[in-house]
Amino acid sequence: MAAEAEYQQGERATPDSWMYPPPDGWTYDQVKELTLPYDWELVDGKIVVRGATKWWHDLVRDELYFRLRSARVEPFGVNVERWTMLDERNVPKPDVIVFDKRGLDSRTLHCTPAQNTVLAVEVVSTGSRQHDRFLKPGLYAEAGIDYFWRIERDEDDLPVVHEFWLHHESGVYVPSPERPVHTGKLATSLPFPVDVDLRDLIEA
Repeated sequence: MAAEAEYQQGERATPDSWMYPPPDGWTYDQVKELTLPYDWELVDGKIVVRGATKWWHDLVRDELYFRLRSARVEPFGVNVERWTMLDERNVPKPDVIVFDKRGLDSRTLHCTPAQNTVLAVEVVSTGSRQHDRFLKPGLYAEAGIDYFWRIERDEDDLPVVHEFWLHHESGVYVPSPERPVHTGKLATSLPFPVDVDLRDLIEA
C-alpha cells in the first residue's frame, strides 16, 4: 500500500512501486529512469515485462534489421528494440522500426516519436502472440504509423512476412493490396524498395 500511496502523490516509478500503477497508469516521464533486471515496455500505462525470446526470433529480427539498413534511402533510418513514443502512456519497443530522421536529434533523443515512425515490425514470439498479433498493431495503427509487418514462423521454420498498410479512414491496418503475404522472398516498395530472400534471415 505504501508504494501505491507514493504513486498517487505523483512520484516516479521505482523497483518497489512499478507494479502498482494508478487508475490512469504510469506516464513515460514517471518510468523513463526506472531500472529493472529485465527488459520492459509501457503499454496502457502499465509496465509490461518482455519475456525471453528464442534464438529464431532474435536471428530473424537482427538479420532483417541489417538488410533494411542496407536498403534504406534518405531520409529514413532503421533501429531495433527502440522505445517508440505513441503517447505518454504507450511506449512499446517494436522489434524493428523504420523512421524519418528529419527533425530528430540523435544526441538527445530518448524515444522515436510516432509521427516520425513509418514502419513497425514485430517478430511473433511464443510468449507474446496476442500482443504481437493484436494489441501492438492496434496501438501502432491508432498512433498513425503507416506500415506494419508481422513475421510468423512457418512449419519449415522459415519466416513469413504479413504486410499491412494503414487504412486512414477506418484507422486500422489492412493487408497490403500489392502482396499481403510474403513467402520465400520479401519484395515491397514501401516504405522504400526492399528485396530480401527470407531463407537468408535464418541461414546467415
